[in-house]
Amino acid sequence: MRACLFCAAFDAVFAAVSPGQQPPRLLHVPPGPRSRALASRLANVECPAFDARRTSRAALSGHEHAPIVYVSGLGSNVLDADDNQYVDLVAGFGALVLGHCPDVLQKALCDQASQLWLALGDVYSTEVKLSLCEQLAARFPEPGARVMLGSSGADAITAALKTAVLATGSPRVIAFTGSYHGLSYGPLAACGLNDAFRIPFAAQLSDHVRFLPYPDTERALDEVLAALRHEPFGAILIEPILGRGGCVVPPPETLCALRQACDEHKALLIVDEIWTGLGRCGAWFDSVDQGVLPDVVCIGKALGGGFPISACMGRGRVMEAWGVQGGATLHTATHFGAPLGCAVALAVLRAIDEQGLVARARQLGLQWTLALRERLDGSRCGVREVRGRGLMVGIELHGGASRTLAVMRALLTRGYLVLTGGVAGDVLTLTPALDIEESLLLGFAEVLEQVLVACPC
Repeated sequence: MRACLFCAAFDAVFAAVSPGQQPPRLLHVPPGPRSRALASRLANVECPAFDARRTSRAALSGHEHAPIVYVSGLGSNVLDADDNQYVDLVAGFGALVLGHCPDVLQKALCDQASQLWLALGDVYSTEVKLSLCEQLAARFPEPGARVMLGSSGADAITAALKTAVLATGSPRVIAFTGSYHGLSYGPLAACGLNDAFRIPFAAQLSDHVRFLPYPDTERALDEVLAALRHEPFGAILIEPILGRGGCVVPPPETLCALRQACDEHKALLIVDEIWTGLGRCGAWFDSVDQGVLPDVVCIGKALGGGFPISACMGRGRVMEAWGVQGGATLHTATHFGAPLGCAVALAVLRAIDEQGLVARARQLGLQWTLALRERLDGSRCGVREVRGRGLMVGIELHGGASRTLAVMRALLTRGYLVLTGGVAGDVLTLTPALDIEESLLLGFAEVLEQVLVACPC
């Protein structure tokens, strides 16, 4: 029997819908004429890599990948330049945990904008930055934590990698195939999702990173533990669930084993919670929910609810390494800890708490995953696995990247925004807003079944 959250009839579910929680409404086959015109103009002035990627995807999938152009968004709905309305199951790569343009964030942004936009970084700070750092430190699972703010997830990873060198004296890092930590130079050296991201710049990157298979099996975990025993490393950098790597969930003992091994070999455990954290997977921090105390945690995406801000948080004894440098060694930038971002981040944390979105993501995600498995079960849909935790869900398809891209495109023409992921590009990745209506998830499951049957392996 289908779980209770999804048992209402489809028509009854949509009888009364809230603004920003409406089903798709398409006036033109996407992309419509205005989106095409705008995208063409952008292609003439934007870095050519993005248009080249669309061309290669079209060749691989047999379907065009000309983009739509966003005009506005509200809640879990996006409106494009041709007045097509979509259900957004991507939510800004998982950053829009409260959906598009939530009132609480608009108010926080406007209130702060009327007072102060920018302070003087680490020289003269602001009360709003202090409040955010205090709240983040209080959420870290050990007293005495220290916080370094940034503008992006990649900034947070860079701060974490620098911390590891200062705290251990070793530049050597274990990272994993399938992992994604950002594309600026520090994180890029540890990015295992796609070799093509690194290879053109390899000569400029750190050569102290060793890539191992993501420890999603006992054998892979043993390989990591063996590497720590035989070679000195300063840190392990890991996503508790692979995000862009395909929503891969490791066995429950994985992080605990890595924590113990790091302790034994005096390495830091750096956990990248940029995608998984702040409620996405049904916990404030997925690693802590698994009973693990990281040395350093990196968060971003959800922290700003769509506004660019991130944080690297570390145990007090680990972060002390920055202080002993005498203040000459810093990780800072003009907009790190800027008042606008801090005000929005405080509003995000408050809203997640007040709306109970952490528990909601855990419950709703479980019910949605079960419903997808039930509906997509069987060879006729060509689904290898439905997996994830909370509202971070991956659907691995038979047929490889070509079929998965075709399915993504077919879903766009039905009014649903999804992305593809996985090392082989064969996973639909779904990261909707944490407050998305259950009815929209039910509607998507039905449409996805139809699309998969129409797009055979």
